[in-house]
Amino acid sequence: MTATTDNGSAAEPLPAVSVIMPVLNEERHLRTAVRHILEQDYPGETEVVIALGPSTDRTDEIAAELVAETASLPDRRVRTVPNPTGRTPAALNAAIAASGHPVVVRVDGHGMLSPDYVSTAVRLLRETGAANVGGIMHAEGENDWEHAVAAAMTSRIGVGNAAFHTGGAAGPADTVYLGVFRREVLEQQGGYNEEFVRAQDWELNYRIREAGGLIWFSPELRVSYRPRPSVRALAKQYKDYGRWRRVVTRYHRGSVNLRYLAPPAALLAIAAGAVAGALLHPVGWIVPGGYLAAVVVGSVPAGKGLPVAARARIPLALATMHMSWGWGFLTSPRSLARKVIASRRPAPADGGAGTAAAGAPSDTPA
Repeated sequence: MTATTDNGSAAEPLPAVSVIMPVLNEERHLRTAVRHILEQDYPGETEVVIALGPSTDRTDEIAAELVAETASLPDRRVRTVPNPTGRTPAALNAAIAASGHPVVVRVDGHGMLSPDYVSTAVRLLRETGAANVGGIMHAEGENDWEHAVAAAMTSRIGVGNAAFHTGGAAGPADTVYLGVFRREVLEQQGGYNEEFVRAQDWELNYRIREAGGLIWFSPELRVSYRPRPSVRALAKQYKDYGRWRRVVTRYHRGSVNLRYLAPPAALLAIAAGAVAGALLHPVGWIVPGGYLAAVVVGSVPAGKGLPVAARARIPLALATMHMSWGWGFLTSPRSLARKVIASRRPAPADGGAGTAAAGAPSDTPA
């Protein structure tokens, strides 16, 4: 399909778009997430490829219904591919391989695209020449706990200065949420590194930047995200984030960021203060007490406009995120990084911009 310019003349044809979606146990949100894709205002052809992990709920049944419902639509078709491992990067690579359009949009099974997401992303790819564009991960809850987590995840006290969480001006970025890619970039890089169970987006974007590609953040792009529904689920999520971020820092030595060191440093300081306070002198309790006061005070602006019950849960959400991330980072085993490096694939033979292979580290593990 061809777009038109403001003066009515024909413009460059719009590229067809492949939307890839890794899913596992997403019966609660899958249908709504796919509806947000099918209702995009993008006039070009769009295909949706859902990579199905071994779900234990009705996810596969819902996906089959979506395939049947769109079978007669020539430019808005849904299909599925298997992902027996259940691992997100394997699902993404399977969906990329099964799709065929020049623009690849990553969406999760609990992510809701804004109506102009695809059209805006395609425009930004053209305007910036970027390899990957992305925007804001806008967390939205459906109950008091999820509202609290959403507030924590969109506050600076919760996630620091990450633009894709808290917003900011458009411009080059280290990474973006999900991402809209040029297919040739994904092919040059060999896709996602399947050993990275978590942090696969950050790791791929690091390789793209190392190869000279531009990662572009824009607040125009917005995806609504549904937070984890319990303290336990949130703790596991953030422990995994910290664990795999440590792998990235060992795998790509130049990727260390002070923001990622804050949670483990805070955890160590709190633990040391508690031990000192209990065994040596009460002054040691100043550190854990100060942290508790900080998250309570910091939760006040974060919870503005929320019900009292949601605001009361924000300090717990913040502490769960910080401490779980820090614990995952500190306990991430060196053997995990060694396993990732041992699995690396050879660099692409074409010698192009993607010569940093999907598994090739830029340094040895620390």
